[in-house]
Amino acid sequence: MPFDNGVKNMSKETDVRLDLYKQKYDEALFNFCLPEEQEKFTSLPQHCISEVKADKTMHPVVILHDEAPVGFFVLRSGDVVKKYTENPKALLLTRLSIDESRQGKGYGKKGMNLLRDYVKRQFSECDEIVLAVNHKNIPAQKLYEKVGFVDTGKRIMGKIGEQFVFKLQI
Repeated sequence: MPFDNGVKNMSKETDVRLDLYKQKYDEALFNFCLPEEQEKFTSLPQHCISEVKADKTMHPVVILHDEAPVGFFVLRSGDVVKKYTENPKALLLTRLSIDESRQGKGYGKKGMNLLRDYVKRQFSECDEIVLAVNHKNIPAQKLYEKVGFVDTGKRIMGKIGEQFVFKLQI
C-alpha cells in the first residue's frame, strides 16, 4: 500500500494537489457530475468507490483545489496493465474525471502535471504510466499530450470503440 503524502503545487494563484482517496472526500465525490458527452468515456467517482475499496490493485487518487475535491482518477497495478504495455513497472491510469462545475479551470491539467512527482513518491518502483483514450475523445487526448503523454501507436478495442494507448515516462 502506498504511503500517504499528497503532492502539492504551491503556485500563488492556486493550491492544487493530489491525494490518495480517503473516506472524508466521499460527500464531494458522490456529488460529482459530468456533461452527458463525457459520461461514455469515463466513470463518475461514486460509481467506482466501492470497487476500488475492494480491489487492492486499484489506487484511487483525488485532485484537490484548496482541499476540495475537483477531480478523481485511478492508478491500477497488477495483471490488467499487461494489456497496455510489456513494462512490469508500469501503472495504468483510468477513470479520470473532473467535476462538471470545475471544468475549464485547468484542474485536469494541473493534476496531471503533478502525476510524475506523485507516482515517484507513492509508487517508487514505477517508471511508466499508461492509459487508453478513446479515439473520439479529442479533448482528453489533447490534455494528455499537453502534460507529456505520448501515443505509443498501440491500439486496443474498448467498450465503445478503438482506443489509443498513451504512455508517460516517470
